[in-house]
Amino acid sequence: MTFVRVCGADELEEDTPKRVEIDGTPVSLVRTEGEVFAIHDICSHANVSLSEGEVDDCHIECWLHGSRFDLRSGKPDSLPATRPVPVYPVKIEGDDVLVSLSQES
Repeated sequence: MTFVRVCGADELEEDTPKRVEIDGTPVSLVRTEGEVFAIHDICSHANVSLSEGEVDDCHIECWLHGSRFDLRSGKPDSLPATRPVPVYPVKIEGDDVLVSLSQES
């Protein structure tokens, strides 16, 4: 699994998504509940950025229609979204946040 540095850990604010791109793939990074998560940044229901939504209780909410996705699994837990979005492995090395585009199973 190949990890890529995407930002410094100090660039992530608690419960505030940060959009990054890895080889053209949009990813939303979220620091919440003591962990950092990486989730595909495009809602599976509508083609909008999840990083513009709000974070609450380890979920990110799509700002357009209100679908909520679990940051750990990518699974939606509210309509209108019914398909999950990919989540990606994250490592913290020193002050660096690294993400792999290989999906966790």
